[in-house]
Amino acid sequence: MSKIAVMGAGAVGCYYGARLAQAGHSVTMIGRRGHVAAMRERGLILETATGTEPVRVEASEEPAGIASADLVLVSVKSNDVDATGRGIAPYLDAGAQVVSLQNGVDTAERLEQAIGRPVIPSAVYVAVEMTGPGHVRHHGRGELVIGSGPSSSAVAMLLREAGIPTEVSDNVVGVLWAKLIVNCAYNALSAIPHLPYGHLVAVAGVPEVMDDVVAECLQVAARAGVTLPGDVPAAVRGLAASMPSQFSSTAQDLARGKTSEIDHLNGYVVRKAAELGIAAPANRALWVMVKLMEARRG
Repeated sequence: MSKIAVMGAGAVGCYYGARLAQAGHSVTMIGRRGHVAAMRERGLILETATGTEPVRVEASEEPAGIASADLVLVSVKSNDVDATGRGIAPYLDAGAQVVSLQNGVDTAERLEQAIGRPVIPSAVYVAVEMTGPGHVRHHGRGELVIGSGPSSSAVAMLLREAGIPTEVSDNVVGVLWAKLIVNCAYNALSAIPHLPYGHLVAVAGVPEVMDDVVAECLQVAARAGVTLPGDVPAAVRGLAASMPSQFSSTAQDLARGKTSEIDHLNGYVVRKAAELGIAAPANRALWVMVKLMEARRG
């Protein structure tokens, strides 16, 4: 049994924390007060296609909750990475492995700078949402791709033994870019009308806009020297069929009145394109639309 801490008890963190706790590990969830109170009272509720059950975990509001953990999974929003890293750094055990379970291609690098030690980057492929305090609903998938490193094989084995499909990749940067491109195609377009993926792609003109977004992303990635794995445009086209009921994380954030990660999705592509002297009007338009929606809320 390993001692595991999950920094960020949102949908992604709660799903993987629950799976690890089900496998017999000692799991501490660090999150906001409402989630922590609910988990202390009745456990972490995991809802899947096969049923709903409470999973016993420890819960804390404080970064100190990660103390003495063998493995720390960081799943806070991209916007909070730097502050979170500085907050947890004093409590990290000398031998602890840190894995970033977050959107964005530069998140693990930013976290490394904040904590002053190596971080294993990962690409997360799971459809989940929080339906209430301490209650996570799983819609599909659940696999991880983590970067290669001295401890990656051991971390991957621990995750696989908990029923979490995990691959170790020598090209995790390319994998993260591929995921970024999928997010750029779906996140803002799902958020603006608040539609799930299946309904979204059935609207006239949406697939063509997605094609424009993807084409810009591919151009930026190529100019940046990124090697993309597989057929990224095909992955974009196939996502709606595999997750028709899923709302993007950006849609979920805006629906809850939260600031989204759009600056680290389409906004990141816009900034990278500008650095490389490339125009990215489709990504810029989606980025600005989401920023306008956030500004409207004040």
